[in-house]
Amino acid sequence: MRWIANNPQLAAWYRASRPRTLTATYAPLGLAAVIALDEGVFDLGLFLLALIGALLLQIAANLINEYADYRRGADALKEAGQGMIIKNAVLSADRVLWGAIVTVLAGSLIGLFLVTQSGPLLLWIGLGGVLVVILYTAGPLPLAYVGLGEIAVFIFMGPLMVLGTYYTVGRGAVSVTPLLAGLPIGFMVAAILHANNIRDMEADRAANKHTLAVLFGLRFARAEYIFLTAGAYVVLAFLVIAGVIPWATLITLVTAPEAYRLIRIITSSADTMLLHQAQGRTARLHGLFGLWLVIGWLLDLALRGLLAA
Repeated sequence: MRWIANNPQLAAWYRASRPRTLTATYAPLGLAAVIALDEGVFDLGLFLLALIGALLLQIAANLINEYADYRRGADALKEAGQGMIIKNAVLSADRVLWGAIVTVLAGSLIGLFLVTQSGPLLLWIGLGGVLVVILYTAGPLPLAYVGLGEIAVFIFMGPLMVLGTYYTVGRGAVSVTPLLAGLPIGFMVAAILHANNIRDMEADRAANKHTLAVLFGLRFARAEYIFLTAGAYVVLAFLVIAGVIPWATLITLVTAPEAYRLIRIITSSADTMLLHQAQGRTARLHGLFGLWLVIGWLLDLALRGLLAA
């Protein structure tokens, strides 16, 4: 990372990409990969392409969010947060816009190639994902400004992202397992966004950004954070009991103490900087949750392999 820090331009774009949030791509793609491996349909080359394409589109979403929030004045009153590179004059608004255009096009081109290797289902999932990337904070009725941010992120960066990746690396293979297994990931990724919205409540209210936290108030917002964070573990346990995912994935519960600590911070603190730290830690929790979920699945695969030998 030193070579990035020593290059001001690279450091600026690295910061603009919001690297802490990129677990939202790594976790669902990693889960899709291990499910495909379990079901014997994994293609490494297609997985690597899917990972690059998905990262480009998430970075595009972050850049569009940066640009649109700056233009709408949503960053004006923020004391802390991801990015704010335009507000802090790290990059100009025009450069951020061009960066968004380039990353959307690059990610979309990779996606179109992957459609030719898998099938039409990926096209529809991909189109929906690109629309969410663009319309999340841009357009005449941006999703983040009308209380639909968490719902859109839950759907497209949870179950549909896992299903789409599985479909891609399996060259058109279809299974209900990735769709269901992606639900806990969806809860966790929505929790990242919601923690962000709790931190920015007052700034968002002043900018007429009607997130769920702004629309329904702090008490509701805190309850929603509990629902999303704890819900990931409840759904995980239900999927294990139902036999959808292996028992070994319960190893993911090692992350539960951190989830509890974050719930206590979110439900008791109004300090912006502390909430900013909690938002970053929620992103990290999401990444660890996904990592342990994948590790648990791999442990189950290894155990089954040993028993069959």
